[in-house]
Amino acid sequence: MNEYNKFAMQSKVEKLAEVCKESYQINPELYTKYDVKRGLRDINGKGVVSGLTNISQIIPGTEVDGETNFGDGQLLFRGYHIEDLVNGFISDNRFGYEETVYLLLFGKLPTKTELEEFSRLLRSCRSLPPSFTRDVIMKSPSEDMMNTLARSVLTLYAYDSNPNDISIANVLRQCIQLIAQFPLIAVYGYQAFRYYKNDQSLFLHQPDYNLSPAENLLSLLRPDRKYTELEAKILDLALVLHAEHGGGNNSSFTVHVVSSSGTDTYSAIAAALGSLKGPKHGGANIKVVQMFDDMKERVKDWTDEEAVGDYLRKLLHKEAFDRAGLIYGMGHAVYSHSDPRATILRGFVEKLANEKQCHEEYALYAMVERLAPEIIAEERRIYKGVCANVDFYSGLVYRMLELPNELFTPLFAIARIAGWSAHRIEELTCGNKIIRPAYRAVRDWCDYTPLDQR
Repeated sequence: MNEYNKFAMQSKVEKLAEVCKESYQINPELYTKYDVKRGLRDINGKGVVSGLTNISQIIPGTEVDGETNFGDGQLLFRGYHIEDLVNGFISDNRFGYEETVYLLLFGKLPTKTELEEFSRLLRSCRSLPPSFTRDVIMKSPSEDMMNTLARSVLTLYAYDSNPNDISIANVLRQCIQLIAQFPLIAVYGYQAFRYYKNDQSLFLHQPDYNLSPAENLLSLLRPDRKYTELEAKILDLALVLHAEHGGGNNSSFTVHVVSSSGTDTYSAIAAALGSLKGPKHGGANIKVVQMFDDMKERVKDWTDEEAVGDYLRKLLHKEAFDRAGLIYGMGHAVYSHSDPRATILRGFVEKLANEKQCHEEYALYAMVERLAPEIIAEERRIYKGVCANVDFYSGLVYRMLELPNELFTPLFAIARIAGWSAHRIEELTCGNKIIRPAYRAVRDWCDYTPLDQR
């Protein structure tokens, strides 16, 4: 299509878009009239129960006579408190992600022998089909690594000798392979992007089968393959904290919905990637670091609480950053007083800030975490408290680890593939109906008018 035709088409499409917008309008009052829970949540933010799960649980507080008393948030993986799981592998001075994957997939904590065998199995799958990197990842590289992940996952279908078999054994095999392959696809996709789009040097390291997932990821990404123990331990912690978060989050629910149709694993995981790619779900930590970059340019003295507070008010008044009226990283659909993931991550962030000489930046984050809930409560009507969520600190962690912005959301996917896999297996095991929610039609009936009379 030549430039003139492109311009003409764009002009026509823009006019048609206005017709589109008008025809899709729904009176907001109808949602109240018909008691429709927009976003599958009621006016108090409580989710509509649409399924049962054994995999994880989010607890915003205590419930008395059907009313929730919001308190410190809790997160459980297969019935185990996330704090207990983290304290377990931290106190043993070992990495925790592979143990977390085992727990999510099989519903129990592994013995030492089971964990060693499972780790060997996972690490043995750290490879891509012959020529896959050259023929799929290196060709037509994308500036968005989530696109690269989704495209690669769908293409892996063609390399699977038994892609459509949805028996649990076959699906488990596919999921284990994808869990191991995600870091390779994301990092190789990023290197291809740097080389072809940014004209930078290309290096593709082979995976190291002796390293933990976090160590291997840093080794793949860095030209010299070097990293510190603290860097690897904190990245491992971030992977654990992002591995799962209840069946009601958008991408996990997507896995349930798509899996309920009986489709293949690659299609279900690609659909979850499409969900996570959205800035309302997986892209929040990028928004946090970009917001802080803007703040650091506008606020000259990072220790000035009044100046920082003024900037936060400007955010809420749509006068700063992207003018969306949001303080990114603050607030959560379920948690009120605290997000347990953010609470756990915060302590380790300070250790990393000390190693990286980022004391001033960490202090600024801590100040915003303290001031933002007070300012939001002053400026907005809120039905529950506001706290920092995991995205508030994860972006800072990735920035201090010198990870590129392009990999922030893919890192979320690299972790969450564990939870997605568990939810897919759960749906195939327990679900026996296609998920098909009801939508109420509110358009008035129309009499048909012949074409020559319109």
